[in-house]
Amino acid sequence: MFKKILIANRGEIACRVIKTARKMGIKTVAIYSDADRNAMHVKMADEAVHIGPPPANQSYIVIDKVMAAIKETGAEAVHPGYGFLSENAKFAEALEAAGVAFIGPPVGAIEKMGDKITSKKIAQDADVSTVPGYMGLIEDADEAVKISAEIGYPVMIKASAGGGGKGMRIAWNDEEAREGFQSSKNEAASSFGDDRIFIEKFVTQPRHIEIQVLSDGQGNTIYLGERECSIQRRNQKVIEEAPSPFLDEATREAMGKEACALADAVGYASAGTVEFIVDGDKNFYFLEMNTRLQVEHPVTELITGVDLVEQMIRVANGEKLKLKQSDIKLNGWAMESRLYAEDPYRNFLPSIGRLTRYRPPEEISKKAVVVRNDTGVYEGGEISMYYDPMIAKLCTWGPDRASAIENMRVALDSFEVEGIGHNLPFCSAVMDHPKFVSGDITTAFIEEEYPEGFEGVNLDEETLAKVASAAAAMNRVAEIRRARISGRIDNHKRKVGKDWVVSIQGQEFRVKVKADLDGSTVKHKKGPSHRVTSDWTPGMSLAELEIDGEPMVLKVEKRTSGFRLRMRGADLRVYVRTPRQAELAALMPEKVAPDTSKLLLCPMPGLIVKMDVEVGQEVQEGQALCTVEAMKMENILRAEKKGVVSEINAGAGDNLAVDDVILEFE
Repeated sequence: MFKKILIANRGEIACRVIKTARKMGIKTVAIYSDADRNAMHVKMADEAVHIGPPPANQSYIVIDKVMAAIKETGAEAVHPGYGFLSENAKFAEALEAAGVAFIGPPVGAIEKMGDKITSKKIAQDADVSTVPGYMGLIEDADEAVKISAEIGYPVMIKASAGGGGKGMRIAWNDEEAREGFQSSKNEAASSFGDDRIFIEKFVTQPRHIEIQVLSDGQGNTIYLGERECSIQRRNQKVIEEAPSPFLDEATREAMGKEACALADAVGYASAGTVEFIVDGDKNFYFLEMNTRLQVEHPVTELITGVDLVEQMIRVANGEKLKLKQSDIKLNGWAMESRLYAEDPYRNFLPSIGRLTRYRPPEEISKKAVVVRNDTGVYEGGEISMYYDPMIAKLCTWGPDRASAIENMRVALDSFEVEGIGHNLPFCSAVMDHPKFVSGDITTAFIEEEYPEGFEGVNLDEETLAKVASAAAAMNRVAEIRRARISGRIDNHKRKVGKDWVVSIQGQEFRVKVKADLDGSTVKHKKGPSHRVTSDWTPGMSLAELEIDGEPMVLKVEKRTSGFRLRMRGADLRVYVRTPRQAELAALMPEKVAPDTSKLLLCPMPGLIVKMDVEVGQEVQEGQALCTVEAMKMENILRAEKKGVVSEINAGAGDNLAVDDVILEFE
């Protein structure tokens, strides 16, 4: 077995690989850029080598620099993680030439399957059903428009060397095809160093279901069930689960056998994933093969008990698979929520900054519940603009789908992240969405269910009443503490009132709080009483309560006359007042938000790549104004209405913060 491996990656996947290597008794080497000098993967590894400036194209994907780190440390093998150099045939060739093992597939398989155009042709030759499209290289935007029209809109414009949603656009007409081609080409060049583009038919109402395969390259290939990855935004996965709520055993077996046959056709070895688009009638079409470990591999590990990283290392060491297809049994259900440094209230735009608070839920492994968090960050660490915005993968397992979802709900409510915008509220909202709970989902889920973007969750009245009861009970604890500090009460003569008015989400709940040594009974003037028990004390940022015997987890921030409470995707400003205070508060005028309708504000921290307008120019609704790049994604900002540009405050090459004014209208 290898004595030392180098991880040619960063973040949570580097930490994930280090954990398995440590379990196997293998020493590890981390590489890092200037931006990652204090990163978690650097601290976890046995050794670390600096390889350059923050941009990936000057550090992590520079083959010569990685090879120099391998030579310096004497690493015998390299695990590439995902992204970066994981599907780079030239890197695999360089390792082979240096006598260093690549913990991944052979060069030939990478070349054939890592290139989406070539892989489609091979799949067609192997009688694998594929989505209609144009597999040749496309020279320019005019040709892209012509091909798109011939295939028939809508079409998917994709980077040949792409992955992770980078270099992908959906076009519904000629204008979008022209624009999407250029953006995809630019993103592909900056993310992968390869700007080749192809176009295929976009299948409407599709499900994205993928098969995990494992091969030793010595005649043994197996599949480890499927993963449902249909909850996506910008073609990037957000929620994954295993198995799929849609497949039956016959379809699962057919997809699995086809995936294995494709892997064998290219002489595959190591872990890989064959992705399919599946329609409502369970017809499936080959999409692509990822010749690497997938981001969402933990859900497969949770339902099969197989450590995929360990198997990759053993295969790279020349070992045969000890597992047979008959050994693979799917046990229970697993969910994964990807925690992104993105602001869901700003259309999921990237967010950067310092993690002033980062407290994941406790990892658990019990008979009926598993909580696992794969992460690469820590409290006090910095989220950089240079890399992918995913900072953690929260996974839960349960004996069935309903319990896996409920375990995820509690885990998400218990996850504390402050200092940056993040998508935890959105993930919580998905877990409670009726369509998701029923399994009735497609890749259009986010677009269809949140057409105006995510604006938070409005809780139902029954849940609000319970939250109001919790707030009233917590307020009583806080009031007693304040009164003791001020000397207004002692242990024998309490003067904290019992009657309170709780205002929450536009509703008022008039309650009477009766406390005892074990908790509080909160009687509602209109509605039933609720029994609240908790060990919460003022200053605690997380309240774990029981309401009528049912668990409730609240993120808590003290505010004037109440709290900010967050749960299940809802961000609530809760006022707890005496009846007289509530009466006076009703007379206070509401604060009016400033008018920004004549300003184009930067929606995220990023780099201005291109300005499309000039001062004095009249623009129409929907017209492109400028392009902002952040975390390897290009975002085109458009005019919301007709107007005339009166002033431009930024230009190409400028780095902007959130809400910086880019331009102004008359």
